[in-house]
Amino acid sequence: MATVEIGRTRPASGGNAAAKVRRTLITVAYGLVLPISIVAFWSWLAGTGEFSASQLPSPGDVLWAAGDLASRGVLLDHILISTQRVITGFGIGAGLGVILGSAVGLSPLIGRFLQPTIGAIRAVPSLAWVPLLLIWLGIYEPPKLTLIAIGAFFPVFTTVAAGFRAVDRNLIEVGRAYGKSGIALVTGVLLPAAAPTIFSGIRLGLAQSWLFLVAAELIASSKGLGYLLIDSQNSARTDILFLVIILLALLGKLTDFVVSLVEKRVLRWV
Repeated sequence: MATVEIGRTRPASGGNAAAKVRRTLITVAYGLVLPISIVAFWSWLAGTGEFSASQLPSPGDVLWAAGDLASRGVLLDHILISTQRVITGFGIGAGLGVILGSAVGLSPLIGRFLQPTIGAIRAVPSLAWVPLLLIWLGIYEPPKLTLIAIGAFFPVFTTVAAGFRAVDRNLIEVGRAYGKSGIALVTGVLLPAAAPTIFSGIRLGLAQSWLFLVAAELIASSKGLGYLLIDSQNSARTDILFLVIILLALLGKLTDFVVSLVEKRVLRWV
């Protein structure tokens, strides 16, 4: 009898897996429609002769530039150093954002002290920090990482604080009724309830880190995608400029996808 039941459940499991793969492929196909359409339109527009190659290089020119930089061994170096800066700066900024956002979300008193000042600092444009960071931290890695950390901090701080505030108070009372208090209440009740909002803030902070990367690599850089972007502008290499923009978009999407996978796994646990 058990053998029959097992035999019946296996096809269902295989069918579910096949359906999941099919849904994934359909989602990917839909997601590729717009990028392919943009590339096709871009290729057509570049071939009309309305724009010079220095104004609008063709997709083939951009691919050739990528191959040229890769063959000289410099493209991967630029990608790796920028990715390292983003991950490090994001880790610092997101970590502080989670700590301070949790404190503000859990304590209205702390919120009254911190939120007005943090809200004012948040309004400062990213480029306004550059000269100050150069004076304070010099021209090497610390000012770059600090600027990226600043970019990551504010979205994470804001969403974490909002996430803890939005937790249903009845849920907290249930947790207390089961004897939870202090750290146990935070980790066992508040954190799982606020986890979706926290991950939204983490993804926003990661996207902001890539945005701040270009400004960070204006600070006396000789490597990185931000440096390559500015260098291509100065040397009128529009093909490389387009390449860098595309790489930034792809890397930003890739890192967001990785975080989304972690989010699904964590939310499944909580």
